[in-house]
Amino acid sequence: MSDQNENQAPAEQSGTAKVEPTARSMRTVAMTALGGTSIEWYDFFIYGTAAALVFPTLFFAEDMPRYVSLIASFSTFAVGFLARPVGGVVFGHFGDRVGRKAALVTALMMMGVATTLIGLLPGYADIGPLAPLLLIFLRFVQGLAVGGQWGGAMLLVTENAPPNQRGFYGAFAQVGAPAGLVLANLAFLAVSGNLSDEAFMDWGWRVPFISSVLLIGLSLYVQLKLEDTEAFKELAEASEPAAAKPRSPVVQALKTYPREIGLAAGSFLGVQVTFYICVAWIISYGNDPEGLNIARSDMLTAVLISTMFAIPANFIFGAWSDRHGRRGIYKLGAILTGLWAFAMFALIDTGDWLLITFALSVAHIFVSMMYGPQAALLAELFSTEVRYSGASLGYQLGAILGGGFAPIIATSLLVFAGSSMWVAGYIALANVLTWFSINALKENHVKDLESVA
Repeated sequence: MSDQNENQAPAEQSGTAKVEPTARSMRTVAMTALGGTSIEWYDFFIYGTAAALVFPTLFFAEDMPRYVSLIASFSTFAVGFLARPVGGVVFGHFGDRVGRKAALVTALMMMGVATTLIGLLPGYADIGPLAPLLLIFLRFVQGLAVGGQWGGAMLLVTENAPPNQRGFYGAFAQVGAPAGLVLANLAFLAVSGNLSDEAFMDWGWRVPFISSVLLIGLSLYVQLKLEDTEAFKELAEASEPAAAKPRSPVVQALKTYPREIGLAAGSFLGVQVTFYICVAWIISYGNDPEGLNIARSDMLTAVLISTMFAIPANFIFGAWSDRHGRRGIYKLGAILTGLWAFAMFALIDTGDWLLITFALSVAHIFVSMMYGPQAALLAELFSTEVRYSGASLGYQLGAILGGGFAPIIATSLLVFAGSSMWVAGYIALANVLTWFSINALKENHVKDLESVA
């Protein structure tokens, strides 16, 4: 956008129905969404890393077989995903009726409190069965929070973006996930690399959780003190309760867009299954002393490096979808991800760190072909008055069906089938379902969001 447009006088826009965002204000909105989602996902992902490395021995009875305690630990991980649609419903209603910013700040506050308290929890040896119960409760609160924040952050950028740049700017909300994961792995690498195994298991793992207080405080400062752009102020005003708006946006979305919500959930299966196997389950798989027996720090580093490739890839494919449409690049990503799963595990099973890092990096690039355009794709499925609710429901239902149970299913397949190729087949199947879901959706990338009905 030119400087002439950027400095356009407000008087020139008087009488228009919509205040167009300037280039500067759009950058501010995008960076605010990126900062908020990165911090939120950091808190969500450190749990996944701890579930693979720490929680099986800390929060469950010592006499459990390793694979049983691992499944139990990943089950608490799944609880967060079960809570995400609930968060999507609650915050979707709040965000559609009251405003996007208020919903975002509330979600961030909940996440900060829950994550900090996890870092302060006593273990099974101290309080017995109460330890996993409290862990499950706090994980549920984490799920509520992340279920609410994605819709707000996604709409913050896509509803303000120029129609021909929704994919690119929508990627700022999407990049928060890999960026948060990078931060989470850096935090665990910092403590695990400088502590003995005993110290790490005793108290070191708590540091990334407790440190989230500072990160959430920074995020809240940005959300509360940063002046809204004119476009975002208009968005917040449009979200105020009014007689013309549905009393229950969630119910209205389910009545009006049941097909779109279902297909949106299906479109997310391949992304979620692949992503959570590559960032959470793969750590325990590689670190298993009875399997590959790769050092914890080496697996964390492989996940860290590979995830970094997803950050530029999301922007590249988001921008690509602006020029060529969302469905084509999304379907190609599903095909490549499903096929690559088999080569990925063949490389991982060599035990060679470089090959493992390469295998995971390629997987993240292929997944980004789907995840990068996703914010714009989902925003374009629903009308404005129910967009927060409809997009959040589709996204979070897909998260449950895909990511929530992926580590449990992968662990079970490996134990009972005895081969990682079964896990690869699971990834391939999820991406086949994603391909069919995307193929059944309409292409709306050339439409103004106000015209979506």
